[in-house]
Amino acid sequence: MIRSLYSAVSGLRNHQIRMDVIANNVANVNTTGFKSSRANFQDVLSQTLRAAGDAGDAFGATNPAQVGLGMSLAGISMNFAQGALQNTGRTLDVAIQGNGFFIIKKSTDEEMHYVTREGVFFIDNAGYLVNSNGYFVCKEDGDVIQVASDPATIESIAITDTGKIIVNGSEVATIGLAFFPNPEGLEKVGQNLYRATPASGGYDPYAGVSSENINIAGTADTPLANTRLASGYLEMSNVDLSEEFTNMITTQRGYQANARVITVSDTLLEELVNLKR
Repeated sequence: MIRSLYSAVSGLRNHQIRMDVIANNVANVNTTGFKSSRANFQDVLSQTLRAAGDAGDAFGATNPAQVGLGMSLAGISMNFAQGALQNTGRTLDVAIQGNGFFIIKKSTDEEMHYVTREGVFFIDNAGYLVNSNGYFVCKEDGDVIQVASDPATIESIAITDTGKIIVNGSEVATIGLAFFPNPEGLEKVGQNLYRATPASGGYDPYAGVSSENINIAGTADTPLANTRLASGYLEMSNVDLSEEFTNMITTQRGYQANARVITVSDTLLEELVNLKR
């Protein structure tokens, strides 16, 4: 069979993956703290029909003659650009301005830490600071935050731009933030949560994020020195719909063009088969 058929099939398959990525971005256009993704392509092995030749006394050098064999998915990367902030007026809605992630534990006895950019927090009936799924928000030492032993005693609460939680005029805890040298190396685990990996840096197989990568926002001489928290705001998705729809059009045309290559290749094969009648 001719090479163009298989090259076009690889184009169809991977353009479909790109469309899946775009669809997920569009679906999460209003998801708090969501970071968009992008599919990256690369060509695959090329068949060498003629190798490059060196120049001689009586003739010049010759360039290699190669035929490509299609394309493949190089990777799906995340875009961690800052999303727009939305004013909610709710004290326990917290947005991160700058680098860093909130640190989350699913239970008090679990060692694994997760991270997120979603800052929709609540105080549960035991006085712990939790997210919308009931998972615990952690402080600078990686332990869970208990705002008060009895939530009924809370008369006022405020969160400063460095993450300090002030209850009834007294500081009770500080929201910790995790920093990763390569945030694109984080692994998505659903529910707006990420898990540290060796590629992201700051990796600990037991805790998920090493203690030296947990910092207090605004602390000097740390990667989060310029990071600030905004109480009463939420970070929205950084999905750019105009870009996504443009990518959708180019992906559709790429898919259509590869389908046309298959049709034309089939016509060539038909002509070849019809040579003998």
